[in-house]
Amino acid sequence: MTVEDVERLIDEGVTDIEELKRLLRIGMGPCQGRTCLPIVISILARKTGKRPEDIPLPATRFPVRPVPIKALVEGEK
Repeated sequence: MTVEDVERLIDEGVTDIEELKRLLRIGMGPCQGRTCLPIVISILARKTGKRPEDIPLPATRFPVRPVPIKALVEGEK
């Protein structure tokens, strides 16, 4: 995902953060949204004239299947 990707979709009329998340996979990379989500909200606010605090955060979804903690920390030795 690039800034240009975000701006292009907003210019095409996609102004819903949930839809942007689905189309661009925001929050699904290594940062899990901690870095990219505030940037996307900032771009969305600038392009739409909204205040960043007026743009709701996208819903958090848990894994479809439970993941054992061991599977998450096993790589860290």
